[in-house]
Amino acid sequence: MAPAAFRALYERLREEARQDPDDRRGALNHLTPPRVAAAAREVRSGRTVSLAAPVETWPGPDNPEPAAHRLTGPAAHDIGADGLHFALDHFSMNVHGDADSHLDALCHVLYDGTLYNGVPATSLTPEGAGSLSVEIVRDGIVGRGVLLDIPRLRGVRWLEPGDHVTVDDLLAAEAAQDVRVGAGDLLLVRVGHRRRRQELGAWNAAQDRAGLHPTAMEFVAERRVALLGGDGNNDTAPSAVSDVSFPVHVLGVHAMGLQLMDYLQFEELAPVCEQEGRWSFLCVVAPLRLPAATGSPVNPIAVL
Repeated sequence: MAPAAFRALYERLREEARQDPDDRRGALNHLTPPRVAAAAREVRSGRTVSLAAPVETWPGPDNPEPAAHRLTGPAAHDIGADGLHFALDHFSMNVHGDADSHLDALCHVLYDGTLYNGVPATSLTPEGAGSLSVEIVRDGIVGRGVLLDIPRLRGVRWLEPGDHVTVDDLLAAEAAQDVRVGAGDLLLVRVGHRRRRQELGAWNAAQDRAGLHPTAMEFVAERRVALLGGDGNNDTAPSAVSDVSFPVHVLGVHAMGLQLMDYLQFEELAPVCEQEGRWSFLCVVAPLRLPAATGSPVNPIAVL
């Protein structure tokens, strides 16, 4: 995609998504209380499915800075001793890595010196984000989730790194799965990244991965999606735009005010959807309350 064409797309989507200058919720404005209530009616069987991958604490080609976890208690002399003692933990994580499931807040993407809706990038300091942090979703994100399974559509186990999901793919997946993405929905797009990783092993996903083509964000904007999630990074690598490494992040987060969930896993959800013959469900996302953070580890739950 030529840089000029990307810039034109960016400007158009930003103008279409334009909110009040004081807006800090972005695309979540599409997720109204009546739509949340309607999403609750998606629950029929009561089955619950996690959409997160297990947190990894060992290094790999896509995870050079793994999460750190260790027990800090009980003390050795307390194990087996009489009386009350506690097991304790310490945990730390590079939230925006290429292995663990996480949510990107609206302060995550800087472009042309600003954040979403013209918020100055100077609002980011070593102490944290002064605006647009993950604290915006402290009450959670609850809505109708829709899974579009692109490998299922194409009859393959996964999309190969570098392959793009297009608008035509999204429209064809809707038709094949008899579902339609609507306003306020939480759109989840499966490219098979997790299945490929499970079967072939990890690789350097920062350099090579399947994802959405930038023009696919026109579908997301037209349908007024409230949240976008994928089992990869949502962006393809290498990038389709020569001078923008993460065009989907720029279009989604910066232009449209769309929070993203990266590196989810749908290998448990997709078979359940097949069994139940439906691809929409109640989806509950509860990020950690990190008042000045640019994102959070996340474990979304589908309730069918």
